[in-house]
Amino acid sequence: MERLWAPWRMKYIERVEDDEGCFLCEAARAAEPSAENLLVWKDELSLCIMNRFPYNNGHLLVAPLRHRGGLDALSAEERAGLMEGLLKTRRLLSEVMSPEGFNVGLNLGRASGAGLAEHLHFHIVPRWSGDTNYRPVVADTKVIPEALEDLHAKLRDALEG
Repeated sequence: MERLWAPWRMKYIERVEDDEGCFLCEAARAAEPSAENLLVWKDELSLCIMNRFPYNNGHLLVAPLRHRGGLDALSAEERAGLMEGLLKTRRLLSEVMSPEGFNVGLNLGRASGAGLAEHLHFHIVPRWSGDTNYRPVVADTKVIPEALEDLHAKLRDALEG
């Protein structure tokens, strides 16, 4: 049997089982975006943060600032802010990465796959033709070709430029 070691994955496993704290609330409290906190942008209603365990290069999360688990727990203004945040994030990813498409998703509840069910967040994942190859299918392995810190710098540069 072949084994592929992915020791970075343990941080995710431990965090999912640890219900203490919320990484989205931590990001909401951050004074400024940085490569350390992976916060890309924050406004008065929502934020965008890089996924530390991405499905694909450029996988970002857009969430309300308030810690709420469902759409019905948000105000109409917050729901509108999330949609504007998704649009802003899609435009940013288009400018920086030139993807051919996007997957945008929302997992409501732990059974749906939400790793952090208590704080609503949308996933936005840039896609390119052929970006899925044999490795995820045969080896259950995804290759992410760019360091999170490098992509964070590109996204921040585009926002500030």
